[in-house]
Amino acid sequence: MKPETNDWETIIGLEVHAQLSTESKIFCGCSTRFGDEPNSNTCPVCLGLPGALPVLNRRAVELGMRAALALGLHINERSIFARKNYFYPDLPKGYQISQYDQPFSANGTLEIMTAARDEGGHAHDWKPMTIQITRLHLEEDAGKNVHEGLPDVDRFSYIDLNRAGTPLAEIVTEPDFRSSWQAYDYVNHVRRALHWVGASEADMEKGNLRCEANVSVRRKGDTTFGTKVELKNLNSVRFMQKAIEFEVERHIKTLEEGGRLVQETRLWDERLNETRAMRSKEEAHDYRYFPEPDLPPLVVTKEFVEDVRASLPELPGPRAKRFAETYGLSYADAGQLTSDRSLADYYEAAVEASANARATANWIRSELIRELENAGITADESPIPASELGALVRIIDEGEISGKQGKDVLVEMFASGKSATAIVEERGLVQVSDTGEIDRVIDEVIAANSNQLEQYRSGKEALFGFFVGQVMKASKGKANPKVVNERLREKLKG
Repeated sequence: MKPETNDWETIIGLEVHAQLSTESKIFCGCSTRFGDEPNSNTCPVCLGLPGALPVLNRRAVELGMRAALALGLHINERSIFARKNYFYPDLPKGYQISQYDQPFSANGTLEIMTAARDEGGHAHDWKPMTIQITRLHLEEDAGKNVHEGLPDVDRFSYIDLNRAGTPLAEIVTEPDFRSSWQAYDYVNHVRRALHWVGASEADMEKGNLRCEANVSVRRKGDTTFGTKVELKNLNSVRFMQKAIEFEVERHIKTLEEGGRLVQETRLWDERLNETRAMRSKEEAHDYRYFPEPDLPPLVVTKEFVEDVRASLPELPGPRAKRFAETYGLSYADAGQLTSDRSLADYYEAAVEASANARATANWIRSELIRELENAGITADESPIPASELGALVRIIDEGEISGKQGKDVLVEMFASGKSATAIVEERGLVQVSDTGEIDRVIDEVIAANSNQLEQYRSGKEALFGFFVGQVMKASKGKANPKVVNERLREKLKG
């Protein structure tokens, strides 16, 4: 039984670790390519061998700056790399090169859209929310532990150091979130923004974006924070949301029963749908931070910052707002169309060709996206060019084919790469809109169904659908349904 939550307030802060999309690691020239043979992309620097010296990758700095600017952070002119000391099998040096008291960027204000959810997780009532981002700093990633077998039964662990030294941007927020769904919407916003500006692939399945949540609860009205638990290794946004929900319920239940919470790190067990303890939570002093002696301070000029800022595309938040205002779309529709930069570009190009923004949005959201998802590709890989999608919408608007026929045409366009016009001509789908020809067919249908005509005129108006069906059948589906409806009503009146 779930505990009563009305008397409690949830406090959540988030940390997102995003791998930056460089071709080489942050302090050496080893490849960051995903999926290579284990331990094949390593060298004395990322293996932590004695005497090996790190050299900072300029591209990592540039991509970190793109990420920071996309999230509204201030770029610090001078930042310091530090050694974060701890032992873990996938950390060969025994320390991680990170940043501490003088980070690369700090003090960001980010507006996101967040929604209330029903029990099924369906969003409604979207509203803006302002998030304070404490910092985005640069650091190197650790390697990866790979476990095989069941615990305590033929258990083997392996270490792959290909990931060690991959550049990371760690993004830390203030404890501004009051629900798991707000956290969910924030992480999705960050993923989209980082991918949008080319800073990171932000693909959680590949592990190049990971998030951690710091969760606590307190009585409503209290001003002090409760005991905090850190949730680590959350490899999907949905798992993060579910893990937070579980922790909130666990905290409240423990406190209401007079129990005591322990500050610790916990993992999400997706098989059991619950969290479990991993280790006691370290404090900053446990890591014994001190400035990295082998790297000078990182200094960036105002000119460099402005050059990077000028190279950024229109960001997804402002673009979604513009779509809603310019094209008369709901926020949910505009948000879906700006979920990916290539999709947003595709939509605008299709609108230019169709001259019908709302219909184009509907066709992309309902029909095209389904085909893209089934094929596992993005909009910029679509076999239907945006101009041809726009042409299909225009053909339907002009009454050459019906919307139902249009769906079949789109499927064939996607499969064959042919234009809408070519498929319509090949299949003889052009609708008959000539009123004289349609009147002739209607007259024949009425003459052949005198009993139904008498019943219709006696008040059985449901028979109108029967007559429409007969006219469409007689015209082999080519009669324009709109014209058929208009002319048929007139003629059935007698």
